[in-house]
Amino acid sequence: MRACEWTRRGGCNMSVLQSFSLEGKTALVTGGAGLYGRQIALALARAGARTNMTTRSRERLSELEESFGRQGVAVAAHELDQELEESVLELRDRLVAVHGRIDILVNNAVARTMGSWDDPLEAFDKSMRINATGLFAVTRAFGDVMAAEGSGSIINIGSIQGMVGPDEWLYKDMGFHGCFPDYFYHKGGMLNFTRFVASHYGPRNVRCNCISPGGLASHRTPDAFQARYNERTMLGRMAGEEDLAGSVVFLSSDASAYVTGANLPVDGGYTAK
Repeated sequence: MRACEWTRRGGCNMSVLQSFSLEGKTALVTGGAGLYGRQIALALARAGARTNMTTRSRERLSELEESFGRQGVAVAAHELDQELEESVLELRDRLVAVHGRIDILVNNAVARTMGSWDDPLEAFDKSMRINATGLFAVTRAFGDVMAAEGSGSIINIGSIQGMVGPDEWLYKDMGFHGCFPDYFYHKGGMLNFTRFVASHYGPRNVRCNCISPGGLASHRTPDAFQARYNERTMLGRMAGEEDLAGSVVFLSSDASAYVTGANLPVDGGYTAK
């Protein structure tokens, strides 16, 4: 049975805990194979949503679906080239044909095309086509479907690097850096794009919010960098493999029915310190 949908005129007869359920909803997560995307897709599926994710690699579709299956959830994997509008529209039409509607869109895909300030302009231009124009194409294609149905939730996955400037101290003597100009540009722009989308679709009961995660630890994160980063947070640690799950489910669900145009830092207090 489909979860109760809220309207401006009031709520519905469900408990607070029931309002977090995604049963009966259809979700799409772009870029679902990475560190953030995987935990987002898992969270949505575990909360009851019919969950779809995308990757640029056609060869990995079966492998990805099987890996989610080993974790006890069904997640359908689809190929998407966010740089090409025809790829976006083809995916939209396919998902609508299968599910009849889209209730949740999580814009998580991002391409890292630049390595430094001195890269050729072509690298920045490619980043714009994928991470800005492509983001707009996906949001418009699926947002219009939600608007036609009169409900939906769009969640943009930003970054603390869209909220603050780079901290070069974190990377001193580490042998790597995280100061990519196009990434800061796009994640900063995503915040105001979120507000624009919230305003544009608000009259048709489609919400748009942003989550800005902090650093996520993995097996590839050097211990020395983790120790240094931990000092910058209030909780004294980097994010783990499940720290985005609750925020994503909240903003996807009826529990956040009156939340739109907001940015939620999920950063252990990094940006508040």
